[in-house]
This record gives sequence, structure tokens and C-alpha cells, in this order.
Amino acid sequence: MLLNNQLILYVMYHGTTRQAARFIQATGFCQSTDGMLGPGVYLSRDLDKASRYPIRHPESDKVVIKVVVNVGRVIAINRQGHPRQKTWHDSRYGEVFDTAWVPPNCGMVKSGLEEDCVWDPSRIKIIKIIQLCTMPICHCCKKVFFI
Repeated sequence: MLLNNQLILYVMYHGTTRQAARFIQATGFCQSTDGMLGPGVYLSRDLDKASRYPIRHPESDKVVIKVVVNVGRVIAINRQGHPRQKTWHDSRYGEVFDTAWVPPNCGMVKSGLEEDCVWDPSRIKIIKIIQLCTMPICHCCKKVFFI
């Protein structure tokens, strides 16, 4: 996004498996074929939300990819049934957007946490892979977790 001729970037996160993370690191992100916001790469600025994915997958195999995203033109999709919910990147329906953003606590996501869908994977640059802690006391950062 350009604001006063300045590029605005956001740090975001993508939860996945170890194997998928290695593939993404080697080849880059690919658009999903569909989802709540249609095709795109699903990310969140909330690390907690990203760390929940993939849902119903063993915690020991989950990782989070930390990325920086040039979000470009953003549309807020703040309710189910929004007229641009799945057409935000289609010029046949009006203005074209690069990223669709679901604001927190808008009723679109059960967790109430925000979510983003980026149309063009080339807008996403990988920073690092984060291994999630599953122990009650994380030995790498000494934080205490309650499980």
C-alpha cells in the first residue's frame, strides 16, 4: 500500500505443517483454490491465530511462517454475505483489490481474530519459520505455557 508515496508493509503469519513449510520455502506461496474469501494466500497479523493451523493436525508438526506483505489496495470484508466477499479481485464486479481483510470481532471468524487473503503470492516475502512450543515450559524462550 502506498501512503504519501511510502510503501507500507505488514508482518503476518501463516500456520502450516513442517513439510508444507519446507515446500513453501523452496517454491514460494501458492493461491488456495477457494476459501472464505475466495482464492488467495490466507494469512493473519495475529500469531496466535496462525499457530492454530492446520486445524486438527498434531501440534508437534505445526509451524508458523513469518512473512512481510506488501498488501497493496485493501478491502475490509466485515460481514458474511458481503457483496465482494469472494469477488474482491475480479474487475467484473467493480474496483480491484490486492488484499481482503477480515477485521477482528466482526462475526466472520469463530475465533474473533483478524484474517487476510492476499491475491498475488509475489507480494509475500518469507522472513523465517517459527517452531511452535508444545512443552509446558519452553526451553528455547523460558515461557510457561498452560496446556
